Amino acid sequence: MENASSVKEFILLGLSENQGVQKVFFVMFLFFYMIIVAGNLLIVVTVISSQCLNSPMYFFLCYLSFVDICYSSVTAPKMIADFLVEKKTISFVGCIAQLFGVHFFACTEIFILTVMAYDRYIAICRPLHYTTLMTKRVCGRMVIGSWVGGFVHSTVQTLLTTQLPFCGPNKIDHYFCDVHPLLNLACTNTYAVGIIVVANSGMITLSCFFILVMSYIVILVSLKSQTYEGRYKALSTCGSHITVVILFFGPCTFIYIRPSSNMSEDKNVAVFYTVITPMLNPIIYALRNEEVKSAMRKLWSRKVGSENGKL
Repeated sequence: MENASSVKEFILLGLSENQGVQKVFFVMFLFFYMIIVAGNLLIVVTVISSQCLNSPMYFFLCYLSFVDICYSSVTAPKMIADFLVEKKTISFVGCIAQLFGVHFFACTEIFILTVMAYDRYIAICRPLHYTTLMTKRVCGRMVIGSWVGGFVHSTVQTLLTTQLPFCGPNKIDHYFCDVHPLLNLACTNTYAVGIIVVANSGMITLSCFFILVMSYIVILVSLKSQTYEGRYKALSTCGSHITVVILFFGPCTFIYIRPSSNMSEDKNVAVFYTVITPMLNPIIYALRNEEVKSAMRKLWSRKVGSENGKL
C-alpha cells in the first residue's frame, strides 16, 4: 500500500455541507441503517433456524442478506458519524480499506444475484433435474465462487488505485472512498487507469446483467406452456428477485460503466446501491414471499412460547 503519496488523510465532503440538512440526514440514515441490519439479520436467522426454508433459493437469500449487512456497514456508519462532525476526515489506509470493502461486497452481491437467477431458471425451466443440478455442494461452490470473484475484482481496483501518487488536494466530493473520486485527486494522468477501472467494473456488471436478462427471457418464454396457476407461482418467486436486480444494477451500471464526470450526481446515485437497496431487500423478499412470512411467524411464536415457558 506504500506509494509516492504525501497525502496521509482525505477529507470527505459528504452529501451536504448544510448543518441543518446534516442533522436531518443523521436521523434519517441512522434509521435506514437500523432497518438494514435488523431486516437482513432477521432473514439470516429465519433461514438458518427454519427447516422449511432449506431450498437453494433461501440458501442464496441468506448469503445475500449477510452481504447486504456487510456492504452497508462499510459506508453507512462512517457516513452517519460524519453528519455530526464539521471536519470529515479518513486516513489514507482507512480510505483504501473502505474502497476495497465497497467493491468486494458489491461485486459479491452482483454474483450472488446472478446465481439466484440461474437457480430460478433451473427451478422453472428444468424442474425434473432441479434436485440433481442444484445440490448443496453445487450451491456451496457457487457462493464460494461469488466471494472469490468479488475478492479478485476488488483487489484489482484497489491495487490500481494505491499505485497512484496523491500529493494534494485531499478533498473527496463523496461520502465514502471510491475509485472515481480518488482518480480525480491523483497528481498524475489517470486516463489509462480510468479505462481499466471502467472496463473491469463494466465487464462484470454488463456480463452478469446479460446473464440475468437472458435467464428471465427464457423463463418467460417457458411459462407460456404452463397453466395460470403455474405461471403465477413461478412469477411470484421471480418478482422479488427482478425488483432487487433493477434497484441494484440500475445505479451500479450508471456509476461504473462510464468515466465519471459529475461527482455530486454520482454520490447521490450511490446512496441507492449502498443504503436504499440493502434496506429494501428484506422488505421485498419478506412481503412478497409467503414461505418467508410463515417461517418468521413460526420463529416469533417459538420465541414467545419459550419466554412464556420460562415465566
